[in-house]
Amino acid sequence: MKLDDWILALHLLSAFALVGAMTMFSIGFVALRSADAPGRVLAVDSAMRVARVAIAVGAVGTILFGVWLAISLDAYHLWDLWVILAIAGWAVATELSRRSGVALSEPFEHARRLVAQGKDGPDPELTAALRLTPARRLHWIAVAIIVLVLVDMIWKPGA
Repeated sequence: MKLDDWILALHLLSAFALVGAMTMFSIGFVALRSADAPGRVLAVDSAMRVARVAIAVGAVGTILFGVWLAISLDAYHLWDLWVILAIAGWAVATELSRRSGVALSEPFEHARRLVAQGKDGPDPELTAALRLTPARRLHWIAVAIIVLVLVDMIWKPGA
């Protein structure tokens, strides 16, 4: 196998990690819709910690190995339309995901405070914070953009 084959494999593995992490976050957001007790919220947070690591590895790996491939392979260039679209989509989705995580941190912190106070029953303030958070909206927009990036990477318009 040539080096380019290994880079492609690492790029694809990174993409799998990214999509897998986005899927884990999606499941977490669905689970949070019915969570009203701090313990249940923190259980989702524990699962999302794994997704945070996977999304970081996937995001860094996809851009690093993808740009490397675009430079290394003679068939593709960084200025190809589909490459530019993929990089732009990656950047927007990454930033939206980051903002989603920041927005979700406050309800998780509120749940931690409640558990520290010994309160694990339903909390209307926590429920309201989970329902009104912009994190959900940002996440689903990021998911849509990642799907568009995948479509772009598979069909390579203009290549």
